[in-house]
Amino acid sequence: MKGSTVFAAELPWPDYHATVKDGRTPILIPVGSMEQHGHHMPLHVDVLLPTEFARRVAVEIGALVAPPVTYGYKSHQKSGGGNHLPGTTSLDGATMVAVLKDVVKEFARHGVRKLCLVNGHFENSWFITEGIDLALRELRWDGIADLKVVVLSYWDFVDREAIARLYPDGFPGWEVEHGGVLETSLMLALHPDLVQLDRAVDHPPATFPPYDVYPVRPERTPPSGTLSSPKAATVEKGHILLEVCTRGIVAALRAEFG
Repeated sequence: MKGSTVFAAELPWPDYHATVKDGRTPILIPVGSMEQHGHHMPLHVDVLLPTEFARRVAVEIGALVAPPVTYGYKSHQKSGGGNHLPGTTSLDGATMVAVLKDVVKEFARHGVRKLCLVNGHFENSWFITEGIDLALRELRWDGIADLKVVVLSYWDFVDREAIARLYPDGFPGWEVEHGGVLETSLMLALHPDLVQLDRAVDHPPATFPPYDVYPVRPERTPPSGTLSSPKAATVEKGHILLEVCTRGIVAALRAEFG
């Protein structure tokens, strides 16, 4: 690979073409969102985190990182606070699917045959799956049947041992971790200049009924926009997360891509 960058968009096209045309170099696509993350963090947390995990993994496995998808599917009240909150800027499901389908097909056209979508926004999950499914179907119509796509969310690689170290007083559950200890700790480790921990709102984990109501009832979301307290976040916890998630993703992609 010519040049020292792992970011595909930083390469001149001849260097990019030489790297991907034979299908052996994996491409990692971060998929995020523009979504509020409380009073203490910026709106692009869900872009910054998967992009950094993709970069770290790319260095380890000889991959390239594509430009991130910076808008995501609508924030769900019980996992992201809700799409009604200021700053959250979302795509309709059909738009999200169409964008991802086109991007997957384009990389296949370039010659890429190993693709990984690194998700940083929980609500994207099913729309990523649909975009890939439609892309693979249309690629088969064009005679391309050897593209392999891996989809993963970095938090799924946090094992029980790490959870015990991160939450010594008890784990509130992933469903209320929006803007909480996990994301805040990672941001403290990676982008401390973008975190204002003194503005973080300390409150008990949010509780919701076991059903959804539409239009959403804004009063069910904590006023801060976070679903659990970020006050216990630390740089040290961020480094634990970076290590365990990067290690897990690297192992998964080596297993899948060889």
